Amino acid sequence: MTSFLVLNGPNLNLLGTRQPEVYGTTTLSDIEEDCVAYGTEIGISVSCLQSNHEGELVDAIHAAKGTFAGIILNAGAYTHTSIALRDAISSVELPVIELHLSNIHAREEFRHTSFIAAVAIGQICGFGAAGYRLAIDALSGHLK
Repeated sequence: MTSFLVLNGPNLNLLGTRQPEVYGTTTLSDIEEDCVAYGTEIGISVSCLQSNHEGELVDAIHAAKGTFAGIILNAGAYTHTSIALRDAISSVELPVIELHLSNIHAREEFRHTSFIAAVAIGQICGFGAAGYRLAIDALSGHLK
């Protein structure tokens, strides 16, 4: 069975209470449960991990090689700052979809730059929690 890693970065553990006007009221637990259930519906095993620590995210990307067919990454603020995450993605040679709940291009100027985008197969942003299902479908389609 094909398996995907859904990897969430800093502050996403606060979803549901953190700036609901920007990120909505759905919790990370709700998103993870939906990803696993949706994956099961379409024949894909989905594992989820969240960390506020850059190094732990890098380690998870490294560990994904040989275990997962691809990664869906919401790197949060590390999107705009982390060359380490970019290098990790380049190193594992797995397809990665960059995901954001909000439309980062319609927000503050500093959020318009992504260090992840150049090494991802695509970017999904602005669709809230529904973006995770879109990402699962996009990654699945890419692998077919």
